Amino acid sequence: MLAAALLVLGIALGALITMATYATELRRIARFLQTREPRSNARATTAVGAPGIRDLADAVNTELDRSSRERVDAQRHQDEFQRDLSALSHDIRTPLTGAKGYLQLAYDETDASTRQLHLAAATSRIDSTTALLDELFAYTKSTDPDLTLNMQPVALRPLIERVLVGHYPEFEKRGWEPELCMPDEAPGRDLVVLADPDALARILENLVTNAVRHGSDAPRVLVQLTDRGEASITVENPVASTANIDTARLFDRFYQADSARHAAGSGLGLAVSANLAHAMGMELTAHLSDAAARSLSITLTCPR
Repeated sequence: MLAAALLVLGIALGALITMATYATELRRIARFLQTREPRSNARATTAVGAPGIRDLADAVNTELDRSSRERVDAQRHQDEFQRDLSALSHDIRTPLTGAKGYLQLAYDETDASTRQLHLAAATSRIDSTTALLDELFAYTKSTDPDLTLNMQPVALRPLIERVLVGHYPEFEKRGWEPELCMPDEAPGRDLVVLADPDALARILENLVTNAVRHGSDAPRVLVQLTDRGEASITVENPVASTANIDTARLFDRFYQADSARHAAGSGLGLAVSANLAHAMGMELTAHLSDAAARSLSITLTCPR
């Protein structure tokens, strides 16, 4: 009896010691979390190897590491955004400053025809600023997580033709003949994809605009069916040089703000296209041809 009683007492004492150890370690970890500086690199430690306590400390440290990475990523994105805003501010101020200068010249000019030239130049620069602000609004809208899409069957040929016809004056001015290549279609049937009509039109408009702004010859729009039954729309255009085009960054916002491409544009059009494509479950990719051919191809893959 005595031995049994001592055994029970020993077990009870062991349990109490274990519970006290657990409670002490838990309080220590709790105090660590309460007093830890938010930006500190300090990590939770344990003085005992009791089952569960070390797992708890490891789990706490995993969450702290994740939080630290998120904070660093958020700060990096904030820094990038500030640089982007600085570049955008410059892009807005430049044409407005030019417009102000031309308006002052027009105000001081006595010759009517010269005054009209100054006013036309000022109007052109104001229009450039308006176009930039429109693109900024479109980009902001495309990043809205609550963006409402009206997904429905959309016939590709008439939509692409409307986009190309809208650029006819620019093509004519350059002496370009754009090409549209569609797969063989059944008589009376158009190739149809599942998309939001306005969003898809915006993507194609931006792709063609990019080809017109940065291309060295007429673009070709190639529509094909993939092995998975999807439709791929490729806008391909020759470029003067592929050396400064970074396809990995082509869809970044304000890519034009870098010195990589010096033609007109805000660098927002392709970013808007990428956001809208993602929202519709589509994929937008870019590819550079070999150095001899010197062409840029941007492909939109659409579900059907």
